[in-house]
Amino acid sequence: AFPPLLSVFFTMIILFTYLFYCLNGFCDSLPRPVFDQRSLLHGGIILTDGRDAENLGGALNASPASVVRQHLPDLPTGDAPFNISVANTFGSKKFPQAIIIGVKKGGTRALLEFLRIHPDVRAVGAEPHFFDRFYEKGLEWYRNLMPRTLEGQITMEKTPSYFITKEAPRRVFSMSRHTKLIVVVRDPVTRAVSDYTQTLSKSPGLPSFRSLAFRNATTGLIDTSWSAVRIGIYAKHLENWLRFFPPSRFLFVSGERLVSDPAGEMGRVQDFLGLKRVVTDKHFYFNQTKGFPCLKKPEGSSRPRCLGKSKGRPHPQIPAEVLLRLRDFYRPFNLKFYQMTGHNFGWD
Repeated sequence: AFPPLLSVFFTMIILFTYLFYCLNGFCDSLPRPVFDQRSLLHGGIILTDGRDAENLGGALNASPASVVRQHLPDLPTGDAPFNISVANTFGSKKFPQAIIIGVKKGGTRALLEFLRIHPDVRAVGAEPHFFDRFYEKGLEWYRNLMPRTLEGQITMEKTPSYFITKEAPRRVFSMSRHTKLIVVVRDPVTRAVSDYTQTLSKSPGLPSFRSLAFRNATTGLIDTSWSAVRIGIYAKHLENWLRFFPPSRFLFVSGERLVSDPAGEMGRVQDFLGLKRVVTDKHFYFNQTKGFPCLKKPEGSSRPRCLGKSKGRPHPQIPAEVLLRLRDFYRPFNLKFYQMTGHNFGWD
């Protein structure tokens, strides 16, 4: 009888040791089973980030195992040779297949947040500014900023200043000529006022919009060296990009329609990226206070997801004659932009 008792004794020691470590949180580092999508959705399983799998919005329509893919944690990578996949059981870090390259104050943050609902999209939260500010750090540094992805997922980032950076098209092309480029554009007059409003909130002593917009107030000559004006000359910036990428690599998203019909515009974006249409009108509601759409409150969450306080600021009053002069200035550039993109955005 001694051997069986001894085996029971050792089994009990192992069991109690395991329970002790789990109660102290050490089991979190153990490998977790990868469940199929149906068991996640119908079994009410809690994912590693603490959210209930039943509250994942459009996940039922996503590709197989995409719910698991979206919520797998990013692990540190260490050094890896250039162009060798940095891989483990949780996927690999890849260069972005799609980049939101512009424009500032056009609605790029809203677009990125809406896209991140999709389980097959993994995106960098902060703007990397690699192709305009940190290019000298090298492509390997850039890739290590990216989140891990599994097969079927796409990697994305957004940095609106790329659109107006002269060197950016060549640099992105050098990384990959197949990169998909998304440009969110908005009425350049409204965009300029929004840009000025943002700067004014950080620098209350800023000169008036009129004094910054005009090089000569008497003649009405517009100062194109002011960035708030220069960014809105979309045709000029697009010419620079078209030297390296064909029109088929671009999607031009209407900032106005992203507000008035977010689901419709998101449908176009998902089609362009080759994604299933998971993000639909059921994900949005219009916030009357902010004046733009927010993501509906997920079940079990205390509040809906809206963009931060820096979005949707009230604009200062700009004299009508200033706006009219600025609209006249942009008109020929807008018409050229419509021709280049094959789309009339209706700003005139």
